[in-house]
Amino acid sequence: MVKNISILGSTGSIGTQALDVVRKNKDIQVKCLSTNKSIGLLKQQIEEFKPEIACVMDLEAYEKLTRELKDTDIKLVCGMDGLVEVSTYENVSLVLNSLAGNIGLLPTVSAIKAKKDIALANKESLVCAGEIIMNLAKEYGVKIYPVDSEHSAIFQCLQGNLKNDIYKIYLTASGGPFRLWKKEDFSKITVKDALNHPNWSMGSKITIDSATLMNKGLEFIEAKWLFDVLPEQIEVLVHPESIIHSMVEFVDGSVIAQLGETDMRHAISYALTFPKRFDGGYKRINFLERNSLNFEKPRYDDFPALSLAIEAIKIGGTMPAVLSFANEIFVELFLKEKISFVEIPVLIEKVMSAYNVKHMYNLDDVFEAEKWVETYIFERFGGL
Repeated sequence: MVKNISILGSTGSIGTQALDVVRKNKDIQVKCLSTNKSIGLLKQQIEEFKPEIACVMDLEAYEKLTRELKDTDIKLVCGMDGLVEVSTYENVSLVLNSLAGNIGLLPTVSAIKAKKDIALANKESLVCAGEIIMNLAKEYGVKIYPVDSEHSAIFQCLQGNLKNDIYKIYLTASGGPFRLWKKEDFSKITVKDALNHPNWSMGSKITIDSATLMNKGLEFIEAKWLFDVLPEQIEVLVHPESIIHSMVEFVDGSVIAQLGETDMRHAISYALTFPKRFDGGYKRINFLERNSLNFEKPRYDDFPALSLAIEAIKIGGTMPAVLSFANEIFVELFLKEKISFVEIPVLIEKVMSAYNVKHMYNLDDVFEAEKWVETYIFERFGGL
């Protein structure tokens, strides 16, 4: 049976890899695509996959693409309203949300309310509003399939074990490009250094988050909501080889791990084709070559972003949203070379310390927290 899907962020890292999966699986049809402003690549995707509707977030780029495609039948939409439209498109059963950043939250909520299953690669949806998202999914009978390699691994480990009690989730981390750097050398880190991930090829924002270990902190928060566990039941392990993508330990002491080469198409394919598996011809593990797997404790003192994320979910309420909003702004400032690498967690902590958390909250409160963060950073650090 053919599955019709919508891909949000089709020109990004996850989106382009998802389309590679679709090329090899004729049972998946792409009905909707979206981009921010990469209309050159989007135009190529439209010509190849022939979706019924596409969204361009940037107005100027949207107007340019509209002129270029004026003789075609495709419907083009723009902005957040357009993004919601492709998230709720009638002729779609599953939405892959691979948007980067907090812009992905509203499309996730909209898709759930339209009763679309979600293949979720947008971390911020669960970080900012995990309780709201999971409750909505239950209310509307929607399934959420994790796309992150770590959460996909946990999801796979739990198949056939849903009635067994989880004792602990082991969330593995590569350690990023600075795992072996001394803390006193962190002040020398450049944007180029931070974008040089040792194992994975990803977008710039998530790559910087991986360098600070904030990415693992955000995944820690996601895991709490996705798998309904306490923060105390999640342990981060640095695993430099990135072969074990995560593990689950059950109350009887048994541990199930999911292994695979560092290719996001494995996790993407599983989310798009669940419960079936699809042979896309991706690289398989050679255990005679991969004959050493190592584990380390994270250097929490040297990578404080991870500790801040764990602290945020323990505080609860709207604090994880504030963490995420602040991180997104400061990562962007780092990429523009307006702040240093070591300043990212320092400034995030200052924002968190100034914020009065709301423990009883709704989606409007989350968006209000975003506005508060933007205003506070502009007023306090506007000269950056």
